[in-house]
Amino acid sequence: MTKMVKGIIIFVAILMVVNIATASYAQDMGKKLYRGLANVVTGWVELPKNIYDTSVEDNVLSGLTVGLAKGVGMTIVRTGAGVYETATFPFPIPEGYCPVLEPEFVFRSCK
Repeated sequence: MTKMVKGIIIFVAILMVVNIATASYAQDMGKKLYRGLANVVTGWVELPKNIYDTSVEDNVLSGLTVGLAKGVGMTIVRTGAGVYETATFPFPIPEGYCPVLEPEFVFRSCK
């Protein structure tokens, strides 16, 4: 890896650690950037997650068909939302830096 790539990786890692350490859960540009990067990196997890969730809720056949379709769709949606939030993190859109997708991270539950 080049020095520039290593520097960017270190910068992003430090930024994520600083954002995790904040005491408040208020929405701000740092949280929006963290949320965007997290969703870009973990968006693919929607695929096995939806297959598993649908298999548990219904049955294995549904998990392998309906869950697969949901997973592919949500992978695209979550990764796209992550790219959008990463690109627009300096701007308070939507109002107050609110998440564009609920749950805001792949491992959080809406329940």
